[in-house]
Amino acid sequence: MAPKEPPFSIGVEEEYLLVDCETCALAQAPAGLMDDCTAELEGQVSPEFLQCQIEIGTRVCANVSEAREDLKYLRATVAKHAKTYGLAPIAASCHPFANWKEQHHVDKDRYNDLRRDLAGVVRRMLICGMHVHVGIPDPDTRIDLVSQLSYFLPHLLALSGSSPFWQGDDTGLASYRLTVFDNLPRTGLPPHLSGWSEFEKSVQALVDIGVIEDSSKIWWDLRPSSRFPTIESRICDVQPRLEHTLSLTALTQCLARMLWRLKARNQRWRLYDNFLVAENRWRAQRYGVNNGLIDFGIGEIVDFPQLLSDIFLLIEQDADALGCTIEVEAARSILETGTSADRQRAVYHDSIQAEKPKDQALQDVVRHLIDEFHADL
Repeated sequence: MAPKEPPFSIGVEEEYLLVDCETCALAQAPAGLMDDCTAELEGQVSPEFLQCQIEIGTRVCANVSEAREDLKYLRATVAKHAKTYGLAPIAASCHPFANWKEQHHVDKDRYNDLRRDLAGVVRRMLICGMHVHVGIPDPDTRIDLVSQLSYFLPHLLALSGSSPFWQGDDTGLASYRLTVFDNLPRTGLPPHLSGWSEFEKSVQALVDIGVIEDSSKIWWDLRPSSRFPTIESRICDVQPRLEHTLSLTALTQCLARMLWRLKARNQRWRLYDNFLVAENRWRAQRYGVNNGLIDFGIGEIVDFPQLLSDIFLLIEQDADALGCTIEVEAARSILETGTSADRQRAVYHDSIQAEKPKDQALQDVVRHLIDEFHADL
């Protein structure tokens, strides 16, 4: 008997930064803004660690089309209410010129505990990400797919880079966010686990010692969700443009289904040591889509357009089955226009070429991010 196919339902979480519309500087979320958003969005919005952040989450969506409508509504609602306070949201993983030392965390028990436990490391968390959940009811299947899908995390990261600047400087990276996040414990690539029981045993060992309360304090790039019967990809920088969020969501969903199809035929993707996958993770973090990733099957660095074409062939029937072929193929537009990191650098370069001072050039980058956030609404 063929195994029952999981629903591959999806949910997307995004974290935004709030900026002053005039100065483009970070701004703390007024209490009234959170109240206004909460009243309209019915539990789909919440504060994040820092007072300048706001987080949204879709409902459980059967497909990417449903996710588009929910995300569009969530983004538009946050933008509408922020505007009444002279603020605007941006969906970039780092603010181009803000200083983390000047930010304050939200006064809630959860965040106060984080500040106490993680000390100076967590104070630097002036970063935003996007998380994609894919519904996989069977626990052992979730663990199996986490191990296999890890191979493709650098590919997703490369497409998503949106954090080239940090405290007013060009870092040279496509995703500086990860250099900050990786200072936390229990981050990075997930280990290869034999099954759900091994995962539970490992988590319980830390819980029994009193190091963590539950698996929500495990912040791997890809993990079994602590709250839902899903696998949760956490590798990506948040996307300024809604359509790019949807492409990354569709790719994640389709890759999960492709790997499940292999499993259903008693096949699997080859598991490479994390030491090797981490090399691609670094290349994606550093270069985005501009310098290729290693194809370990042939032992060569391959240009990203070819890698993406190879992925399209792998997941072609999955995209068709899940109704997201358009969103998957739209990932090519990221190669055509550049990642957000590339586009931010282009804006900055043009402003400097126009002989604007550095601070004004960085403000132009923020205005560009505001415009991109609103472009698809």
